[in-house]
Amino acid sequence: MSITAAEVNKLRKQTGAGMMDCKKALTEAEGDFDKAIEILRLKGQKVAAKRGDRETSEGAVLATANAAGDFGVLMSLNCETDFVAKNEEFVEVATRILNVAIEEGITEKPALMAAAYSDEGISIEDKITEQIGKIGEKIEVGSFHTLSAAHVAAYIHPGNRLATLVGFSANVGDGARDVAMQAAAMAPVALNEDSIPADLIEKEKSIGKELAIQEGKPEEMASRIAEGRLKKWFKEATLVNQAFIKDNKVNVAQYVQSLNGDAIVTGFCREALD
Repeated sequence: MSITAAEVNKLRKQTGAGMMDCKKALTEAEGDFDKAIEILRLKGQKVAAKRGDRETSEGAVLATANAAGDFGVLMSLNCETDFVAKNEEFVEVATRILNVAIEEGITEKPALMAAAYSDEGISIEDKITEQIGKIGEKIEVGSFHTLSAAHVAAYIHPGNRLATLVGFSANVGDGARDVAMQAAAMAPVALNEDSIPADLIEKEKSIGKELAIQEGKPEEMASRIAEGRLKKWFKEATLVNQAFIKDNKVNVAQYVQSLNGDAIVTGFCREALD
């Protein structure tokens, strides 16, 4: 049967697939539009299967908070190349997935993949498969973090390769974004001393002692020096104890209290593409 250019164009607009792929799908489906869409999706699944073992080291890292400001999502949509990561449509798809998570209050990746991407009913998993077929690269949701607090702030660094979420016990206004930027710029290991794993503390203490011994210090003195270095490391590695980047006379905890005397930082998450 003859497939018209208008039919091909209609299918292309709905699926984003190439003109030749749309024509082949419509021909195979004998003009059945829904069947042609299914053929294109299956093509995407085949490409996805072939790409299954490829590394996805590029992509877009995005974060946002809901309108109420008490729930945030941070996620990455990963791909193989920087060229695709900067593609406008790829970023639009990543942004839509992020917004679905926020709108639906989704907290787990499996639920996100099963959620509807659009009003047409296509799932996020199917949309990603469709994009794989169209672009020819492996694409997947990489990191997926959520944060709930009385006040949640999000920050995306220009270029979409780094994003953060920070939670507060009370509303701290626009200053919340400054703390989210701090988490992005200073890459803290943990929120505070209590949230650092014990094995990591022991590792830092051991390194500090070994360095002191190498400098010729006696064993007992080396242990004291190691404790001092550990305290300095705590100030550098924990978000609330870091010197605030916009005013290094105060730490982050003190800055937050200056915004709202009752407020503390309750949590954060940070994700970056190396």
